[in-house]
Amino acid sequence: MTFRSPTTTARTSSEVRAVARTQTLLEGQNGIGTVRRTTLPGGLRVVTESLPSVRSATFGIWVQVGSRDETPTLNGATHYLEHLLFKGTAKRSALDISSAIDAVGGEMNAFTAKEYTCYYARVLDTDLPLAIDVVCDMLTGSLIEAEDVDAERGVILEEIAMTEDDPGDCVHDLFSKTMFGDTPLGRPVLGTVDTVNALDRARIARFYKKHYDPTHLVVAAAGNVDHDTVVRQVSRAFEKAGALSRTDAVPVAPREGRRDLRTAGRVDLLDRKTEQAHVVLGMPGLSRTDERRWALGVLSTALGGGMSSRLFQEVREKRGLAYSVYSYTSGFADCGLFGVYAGCRPSQVHDVLKICRDGLDQIASEGLSDEEIGRAVGQLSGSTVLGLEDTGALMNRIGKSELCWGTQMSVDDMLARIAAVTPDDVRAVARDVLGQRPSLSVIGPLKDKQADRLDEAVS
Repeated sequence: MTFRSPTTTARTSSEVRAVARTQTLLEGQNGIGTVRRTTLPGGLRVVTESLPSVRSATFGIWVQVGSRDETPTLNGATHYLEHLLFKGTAKRSALDISSAIDAVGGEMNAFTAKEYTCYYARVLDTDLPLAIDVVCDMLTGSLIEAEDVDAERGVILEEIAMTEDDPGDCVHDLFSKTMFGDTPLGRPVLGTVDTVNALDRARIARFYKKHYDPTHLVVAAAGNVDHDTVVRQVSRAFEKAGALSRTDAVPVAPREGRRDLRTAGRVDLLDRKTEQAHVVLGMPGLSRTDERRWALGVLSTALGGGMSSRLFQEVREKRGLAYSVYSYTSGFADCGLFGVYAGCRPSQVHDVLKICRDGLDQIASEGLSDEEIGRAVGQLSGSTVLGLEDTGALMNRIGKSELCWGTQMSVDDMLARIAAVTPDDVRAVARDVLGQRPSLSVIGPLKDKQADRLDEAVS
């Protein structure tokens, strides 16, 4: 399957460049590269961050489709399709795709989330043309053969089984279900055994054709790259697939909407014979566009984001009740989650839950100290910069920013937003978020009396 229709006539590169629109979004400064965007005919966006001082480059294509876009019967189709795009095109077999990148010492992979999918390759800067050709070929020319669908089904079922065998991972899927119920955001990204077994070639091919339109794609490259060269190479690859023929096409806007999530007081227990009980206690959070997200990030860092955080000190250091305990936030286009995770011995689960619930309630009513907030601001600032020290992270930042926000924010601006968070901001968002009645997800071998007491944590 390709983008080309029988009546499509691919235009020349000069014609494409004549209608392409290029903007400089961020000027390079303080060691940060220049970020530029070109919108090609067909609605395809190309964003790059140029860093001449490095010798690597990461090239990726982001697709505005995730498990959130699936119907109940299509649950798992987005992730299934991610696998199938590695199985071969008219130009390359599955072995050709993998060996091309392996032969130059590069790495190639993909991931599927609830609201987007990304395919990427990281290579030496001199091998960037190869990475562009291979990844673009996969995205535009996947064959999606019936035999590959059948063969890959077993691989995906094994991936589901692997996830099920890791309760520390599985509990987060359970928490999504607890909070969102039987909705696209509540269903697992991988799908279920039943839905994956029910998917066939025709359904997946239709899903591919519907969602992998250039208007839904963002091409991103970071490292020692030249923007104009990347645009020419991407244009050439997509022209061959007939994907740039619609001169009137415009990129789809970032997801938006207003979902009022008010799930509260729910408890889901999955009885498993595990050595630990794995728990997530949480409540609705903030969307990724909510201006309070910066304050919520500081709050989460202070609460459970490091060894000096309040929960880590109370649960692990002072009482020795858990090895792993942390808080986290997940922001979607129109809603979000805030959660606290801990893994502990089943006999200690109620003690851990009480400490966590009491901690949330105390911070909601009294807030954090100025010292805790100041430390969290510094920690969050440092981790933000250190997390962008390789070209893969930079590609993820500019690609996701373009797809999800439609804008780019410099690192300096990000640091300024974090530094501008005040103690009053953190206390206000703590009241708004932590003041809600929580819900609870638990995986572990709890006895009847223990299970009966779980409601105490959310009452």
